Amino acid sequence: MVQSIIDLSEREDRILNIVKAKFGLKNKSEAVALIAKIYEDSFLEPELRPEYIEKLEKIRKGKYIKFNSIDDLRKMTS
Repeated sequence: MVQSIIDLSEREDRILNIVKAKFGLKNKSEAVALIAKIYEDSFLEPELRPEYIEKLEKIRKGKYIKFNSIDDLRKMTS
């Protein structure tokens, strides 16, 4: 566990107290951890679910036709 001393404005301290009360947390450390988790889930890149990774691997192993240009593709489809 990492310990940090942080400086908060009065408003930020009130926000932590509100989060603490709203979610029934024991202390402000838990409130900070919850806010960090919400930020992570909302703004940072999520990890891919294992079943989605398996699906991508199946797609990559499929058979494909390579085209050098759009004209080649159009010739093939007409």
